[in-house]
Amino acid sequence: MSSIKHMVIFKLHSGKENAETESFLQESKEELSAIPGVEQFEVFRQVSGKNEYDYGFSMLFANQQVYDAYNNHPVHIKYVEERWNKKVSRFQEIDLVSV
Repeated sequence: MSSIKHMVIFKLHSGKENAETESFLQESKEELSAIPGVEQFEVFRQVSGKNEYDYGFSMLFANQQVYDAYNNHPVHIKYVEERWNKKVSRFQEIDLVSV
């Protein structure tokens, strides 16, 4: 099976380009990229006016089993409950494999 590119674009309650937002982005990168199996974690800032989202995360997983382990990892579950659900106002996820 092919590797999985997991991406999420989002908008924060705190808005754009301020200390609270920058802290969220940095802390998210540190927490999520440390979970076993996460490869090529990247943080993006949206520059197009074609959609309403401001930021994005992208990461790569070797296969579905590694991706499932990430989703069920205690650090990820705690992150979603304590940080993501409180700070993110809107988001969209996409998971892709090469064809």
